Amino acid sequence: MATLAAKPIQAVRYDSYGGGAAALKHVEVPIPTPKRNEILVKLEALALNPFDWKIQKGVVRPIYPRKFPHIPGTDVAGEVVEVGQGVSKFKAGDKVVATVSHATGGGLAEFVVTGESLTVARPPEVSAAEAAGLPIAGLTAHQALTQGAGIKLDGTGKEANILVTAASGGVGHYAVQLAKLGNTHVTATCGARNIEFVKSLGADEVLDYKTPEGAALKSPSGRKYDAVIHCTTGIPWSTFEPNLSKNGKVIDLTPGPAAFLTSALKKITFSSKKLVPLFVTPKSENLEYLVNLVKEGKLKTVIDSKHPLSKAEDAWAKSIDGHATGKIVVEP
Repeated sequence: MATLAAKPIQAVRYDSYGGGAAALKHVEVPIPTPKRNEILVKLEALALNPFDWKIQKGVVRPIYPRKFPHIPGTDVAGEVVEVGQGVSKFKAGDKVVATVSHATGGGLAEFVVTGESLTVARPPEVSAAEAAGLPIAGLTAHQALTQGAGIKLDGTGKEANILVTAASGGVGHYAVQLAKLGNTHVTATCGARNIEFVKSLGADEVLDYKTPEGAALKSPSGRKYDAVIHCTTGIPWSTFEPNLSKNGKVIDLTPGPAAFLTSALKKITFSSKKLVPLFVTPKSENLEYLVNLVKEGKLKTVIDSKHPLSKAEDAWAKSIDGHATGKIVVEP
C-alpha cells in the first residue's frame, strides 16, 4: 500500500457555503486511510442526490458539513482496496456499494472511505452505476412505503391506493417500482415528457402535473389515496386533503417548516388524515434487499446521465436543475 498511499488522488470539493456548480474545485488530495471498521474503496460510480447540493447551499447548517473544505457525495460503488482493523465482512478485491455520512462525505473522489456497517456486497449482475443509485434514493422510497405507508412488498398486505409525486425522479422512480411489488394501485405525477416512462415503471395511472387534474392530484379513476409518497415540494396540504382516504397519509420526503406545522396541527386536531415527515435511516439489510431486487430484475436503476469526475460540475448543475429522469451518476 505504501506506493499507493504516496500518490495523490483526484477529488472535487468546495470551500464554503453557496456558489453551486461554479464553486466546485478539482483538487489533488492524499489517499484516505481506513480507520477501525472502515473500508477503502476505489470508486467506480457515485450517484448524486439533491441533498448533496442542499448541504452546499447551507440548508442544514450548522449540522453539515462538519468542516470545510468538503468533498461531497455519499452513494458510492466500487472495489475494496484495503480494510481497516476489525473489518470482517470484506476483503481487498470485493465489489461493494455503500453510503457514507453526509457529515464527512468524500464520494466525489477516486477513492473513498466507507463504514463497514453501511457497505454491502455487489453481485456481478448489478453494475456499479445501478448500485450507486440505490442507497439514499432507494432506501428513502423503501422506508416511505414500508414504514410510512405500511405496504408489504411481498404482496401480502391489503390493497392500497398510492400516489407518487415527481415519479420520474431519483426517489420517485424507485417508489413506483417498489410500490408495485406490493398489493397497490399506483397513481403517479410527472412532466408530460416522462408519462410513458413512468407507465413503463408500472404506474397504473399517470398525471401530467402541469394540467388542472395533475395540479389537483385527482386520480383519473376517482380513487382516494391511502398514502402519498411525496417526492417534490410546493404542494399545500389543502391540495392533498380532498384526495386522501379517511385514514390517508402524506409521507413528506423533503419536509420544510410548514410540513412540521401541518403535522403538529393534524395531531392536535385528532385528524385521521396525517402528514408524516420522513427522514431516511439507512440500514444495510434494506440496502442488501434492494441490491438483490436489482439482481433479480425486479427493480431497475434508471440512469439519467453519466459524467466523468473531471466534469463533476455538469452533474452537479443537472441535479440542481431538478429535471433529471432517474439518477445522475459520476464515474472516475
